[in-house]
Amino acid sequence: MIRHIVGWNFKENIEDKEAAAKEIKRVAEAMVGKIPGLLELKVIINPLKTGTVDIILNSLLESEEALAGYQVHPEHINLGTSYVKPVTCNRACFDFVEN
Repeated sequence: MIRHIVGWNFKENIEDKEAAAKEIKRVAEAMVGKIPGLLELKVIINPLKTGTVDIILNSLLESEEALAGYQVHPEHINLGTSYVKPVTCNRACFDFVEN
């Protein structure tokens, strides 16, 4: 199993960050069942003030091959280009094998 975690900050000029976060969460979590090998995906949009990112995507995939397929899948590409990239910056990603 591969754990894929991505975090972003919102761009300073985004007026309604809460609405943008909710829309990213809605679209991202709907990808489960549409992308082969994507077992679970949760978007966390209510960080504590001690955190350094505004929004986190936490997903679990069957394998590294499933992660590679996820990254080029049209649903994932649409999420990034239509919902995430227009409102976020400072992307950080951490992928690891989960036992």
